[in-house]
Amino acid sequence: MESRFSSEFFAGNRQRLRELFTGTAPIVVTANGLLQRGADSTYAFSQDANFWYLTGIDEPDILLVMDRDKEYLIVPKRSASREAFDGMVETEPLTRRSGIQIVLDDTAGWEQLEARLRKVKHAVTLAVPLPYVEQYGMYTNPARAALVERLKTDKPELELLDLHHHLIRLRMVKQPEELTAIQAAIDSTISTLKAVTRPAKLKNYSHEYEIEADLSRGFRRGGAHGHAFEPIIAGGERACTLHNVANAGALSADELVLLDVGAEVEHYAADITRTISLGTPSRRQQAVHAAVLEVQKFAFSLLKPGVVMKDYEEQIEHFMGEKLRELGLIKTISHEAVRKFYPHATSHFLGLNVHDVGDYERPLEPGMVLTVEPGIYIPQERIGVRIEDDVLVTAKGIKILTDKLPRELQ
Repeated sequence: MESRFSSEFFAGNRQRLRELFTGTAPIVVTANGLLQRGADSTYAFSQDANFWYLTGIDEPDILLVMDRDKEYLIVPKRSASREAFDGMVETEPLTRRSGIQIVLDDTAGWEQLEARLRKVKHAVTLAVPLPYVEQYGMYTNPARAALVERLKTDKPELELLDLHHHLIRLRMVKQPEELTAIQAAIDSTISTLKAVTRPAKLKNYSHEYEIEADLSRGFRRGGAHGHAFEPIIAGGERACTLHNVANAGALSADELVLLDVGAEVEHYAADITRTISLGTPSRRQQAVHAAVLEVQKFAFSLLKPGVVMKDYEEQIEHFMGEKLRELGLIKTISHEAVRKFYPHATSHFLGLNVHDVGDYERPLEPGMVLTVEPGIYIPQERIGVRIEDDVLVTAKGIKILTDKLPRELQ
């Protein structure tokens, strides 16, 4: 299938970056590296979103160098064994995809880069993340750290400037090609969810993983690469664990089931959540679902250009407090009381990553895409409800990109 993204898209991103970063220091950005799964096998490769945004290249270990009006790629040498298993990295596809005409091997590329670095005080790259992010319990890709180590080895006194905030600013406002890819991912997700949640289909599911399997099949058949993130299929009390990705529980007709899923199309993500019932929902389940839906509608009404996310979240927190009080879950509206039943933010940015980069202190602008996903979680009642839609900020307000998928409790 022909890509929605031409070499002009990536060349344009590099030019916009040059215009935003007005210094003359060389810019060096690395692709991600492969990560070991076990023995000599690796996890499926996932490219660094910033590197892809600037090049469109999906190969590991390559370097992009932007030096004033010059630009080139450095491709590391592969062992004969790796070439036999993974293939060669050919120059012509890299140039065709990225629009970068000069592609150098590791030796020639680093000779050219090092000669330039000897003449400058600064270089520009992306800051190295922590090796281990305790908040999320995850290790990060070591490619940036390896790049910085080599840059410093060649010139220990080299001062490195961080490019992160410049790329955040560029990526926050989506271009037409990006919006087309996001909508394609959304459409694939919606059509698959509609097929999976048909009453005739639902009655045949006994475990969460069966729904996950049909979602995977539907996304691939619909032209998507697969899941944009680990899908969450959670029945009953398991829905109160926000990122319950085991998807191994047995389903019960008297419990609600939360589906938080999204397809990926050309690196761009959809992120949709619906809460459904496999049987006839109780009055309490209906009341909780209705409350979440009211909070979401309130959130929609607030979004428009100029809104600052902190103020938006505070307004929603108070409105959610009113709903929780109506449900008899709290008596007094306070941050602590609300967050006991609503422990996450309402919105995050969406794009190349499902939780895309964004400056949450920057007022919203037309072209930004974000989610709207309030939820109420009551473990003692085995009820977890979340409703999530994806919206585009427009000049007058928002366009709900996921509006074709019903939100009512089925």
